[in-house]
Parts: sequence; C-alpha cells; structure tokens
Amino acid sequence: MHDIDCLVIGAGVVGLAVARALALAGREVVIAEAAEGIGTQTSARNSEVIHAGIYYPPGSLKARVCVEGRKLLYAYLRERGLPHKACGKLIVATSASQKPALETIMARAQASGVDSLRWLDAAEAKALEPEVRCEIALLSPETGVVDSHAFMLSLLGECEAAGGSLALNTPIAGWRREAEGFSVDFGGEEPATYSVKTIVNSAGHGAPKLLGTLEGFPPEHVPVQHYAKGNYFALLGKQPFSHLVYPVPEAAGLGIHATIDMGGRVKFGPDVEWVQHDQDLVVDPQRAEKFYAAIRTYWPALPDGALVADYAGIRPKLHDSTQPMPDFRIDGPQIHGVPDLVNLLGIESPGLTSSLAIAEMVVERLAAG
Repeated sequence: MHDIDCLVIGAGVVGLAVARALALAGREVVIAEAAEGIGTQTSARNSEVIHAGIYYPPGSLKARVCVEGRKLLYAYLRERGLPHKACGKLIVATSASQKPALETIMARAQASGVDSLRWLDAAEAKALEPEVRCEIALLSPETGVVDSHAFMLSLLGECEAAGGSLALNTPIAGWRREAEGFSVDFGGEEPATYSVKTIVNSAGHGAPKLLGTLEGFPPEHVPVQHYAKGNYFALLGKQPFSHLVYPVPEAAGLGIHATIDMGGRVKFGPDVEWVQHDQDLVVDPQRAEKFYAAIRTYWPALPDGALVADYAGIRPKLHDSTQPMPDFRIDGPQIHGVPDLVNLLGIESPGLTSSLAIAEMVVERLAAG
C-alpha cells in the first residue's frame, strides 16, 4: 500500500484537468502545487483563447488534442454555464505575399478536420471589422475566449468532489523510483516524505528540471527547457474589434494579435522575447514601439499613446530561437520505460484549449501501463 495513490505535480489548467480526470476514473488524487494558488504561471498569463486547431501539422499531437480539446471544452463550458464567448477570429494577410501562408493554414485546418474556415476578401473583412485593413483574410468562427480562472476553479471543484485534494505551497524537494512506485520528499512549511503509486509531472516551466532530479530516470528523455516571454499591452480608449484579429503567424508564436476578454476589453500580444529564466514577468514599456508597428499593419488607425504595458507570461519551450517548434510531449511508460509515470513536456499554446483532451490521454496511457 502507498500513502498516495496518484500524485499530480502542478495545479495549472492542464494539471487540474488531469487530476479531475483521474479522480473521476476512481483514482485517489493529490495535487501538489509549489505556489500559493492554482494557475499562477502560464495558465494565468496567456490570451485565454479557445483555439480551433488550425495551425498545427496534421496528425501531430498538438493538432489532435487541440481539435478534440476544443470540442470538449466548449461542451464543458456550456453544460456548466461558465463564462466564455465563441467570438470568432480573423487571420489577416496585409499584403499579397502573405496569402500563401493563409493557404497553408487553410490546408492544415482541413487536414486536421477543421472545415469551418472561410475566405474573406478585403470588403468582407471590412464589413465584419471596419477598423481592420487587409488584402485577404480567413475567418475562424470556432475560435473563442474563456475565463480561464473560472474554468480552473470548476476543474478543481469537480476533482475535490470526486475525492481529490490540493496541497498548495508544496514543492517537490526530491523523488526517487522504488521497487513499486515512488518515494517523494515534499517541501513547504511541513516537510514530509510519502510513498506514491503513480505520478503525473505537469509542472509547466519546471517539468524538465524536476524530471532531471528523478533518481534513476533515463537522462536521454529529459529535454532542455527554454523560455520565451510573451508581453501584452492593454488598449486605452474605444475598443475597436468584436472578433479576435491575428496576423500571419511568426516562427515561435502567432504574432502580436488582438484578443478580447469577457468584458470586451481589447489587449494586444504576446510578442516573443527569448529569456534565460522564467522569473522575469515585468513588461518593458519600451517594447510598445514594436507593438505599434506590428498592430498598425492591420489597424492603421491605432492612436499614439493608446497602448499601456499590461502583463507578461512565459512559454515553456522545448526549442530555442534557432530550432523549429516541436510537438507536445505526453511521455508515458511506453516511451521512457518507467512504470506509473507520465511527463507533460512543452505544453504551451494550445495547452488551455487542449487540457481536457490531454487529461483523457494521460488516463489512457496510465491504464495501458
């Protein structure tokens, strides 16, 4: 017998979704979170967008869990009356040279089973968003926004109702594989060591570093963690859009886009700023110059002085600025050979959208042994 049946490390949106799924599957679940609250890192510092699943290589893990996760997420939000809005988005080409990039997005979407995209010419785009300037655009009606904190609170509540529990301010100080299960040293105000049957490493930025401390774990399955900071600027004055507005994607992100929160407030971001660690969350007001230039390619009427530094988040990257973007990694025993352990690695965007689908996959991989 073990002290803990199933330990989920990390109470971000993906960790909470996994914990809920495991609890509903009959597992006794404990969530260990090093911070003082749930979802304080990537889950609280993003665009809160529900992605349709149109950007990712067909057949990739990202494409599969995003498309399935979007369907599951909308159903979950509707059934529970949680705040969300399927406002749709425009992906805009501001010159004829960008049209091939939109054609690639359309082809990827259709190959991944997303058939709702439609082409808009300049007049049709302007009819939907009078402030937007573009040559051609794609309309994604299945894209939306969600109150991510309300979603996380719901996941936690359902996990606890099924018998799960949450331990905040509880970092993992050490862990090691035993003959059966694991021995885990918990830090915090009351340090203790417990035996654990099953572990899901959903520690976000810290997942690779934590995995590297697991005694006896094969080092070739521990990726190098990189950090890409995303800065956001809020918009002062009249709010110009009713849809999300995205430029053509760039190498490490989706470009400086316009999103709308549940109150209708427009914010712009994130950009991509490669940093050395995950602690720098201050937005440099000087970056506004880059934002003005990028936004005015599709919204020329952006007034001077209308942007104010808002917040920043960190993408947990498994690649650096010189490498192509890799797929999500949901590494179970079938991959690394360690029983009763699943590692969630490089879960950046579209992690929020994909969370419920990722949770189902974790349950399946643990059940498969």
